[in-house]
Amino acid sequence: MPAINAQQWTRGDAFTISNDNRYLDVDMIFHFLSKESYWSQDIPVELVKKMIENSTVCFGVYERIPASDSLKQVGFARVVSDLVRFAWLADVFILPDYRGLGLSKWLMNIITEQPYLKGARFMLVTKDAQGLYAQFGFEIIENPENFMQRPYNTEVVIREHTQSTSK
Repeated sequence: MPAINAQQWTRGDAFTISNDNRYLDVDMIFHFLSKESYWSQDIPVELVKKMIENSTVCFGVYERIPASDSLKQVGFARVVSDLVRFAWLADVFILPDYRGLGLSKWLMNIITEQPYLKGARFMLVTKDAQGLYAQFGFEIIENPENFMQRPYNTEVVIREHTQSTSK
């Protein structure tokens, strides 16, 4: 797979988005996904690390801390894609204290306007953010009876990934 160049985007009000995994705060991502999200409750940190590592591109949203050069991660999203026709958007979140600042819209704009993702068929699952995604061209699936899935099996995934790392 071709390498995706690390980039940063800055908003005038001291927020930054980066697709450079070196800046990701894995502990914060793990905590949000395992404790606060409805879709990944109790996911082990080892699987969060693998999800990040195996994704095509991840995006972190950061607040620049005044009077320092440090960044505090306040949001996240990841994409799995062939970089041509298909992209799966997953694990999109902004921490509760930072919602209402337009960060999710900014993040979605950055993601959907990437040259290597622009025009690709994006898919996602959401229980409560259809309004946000509709602003970026997402639609309810036509003919859902044509789509199939193999459900996620937490026990099998944990067992297989635990075994593969202990060998």
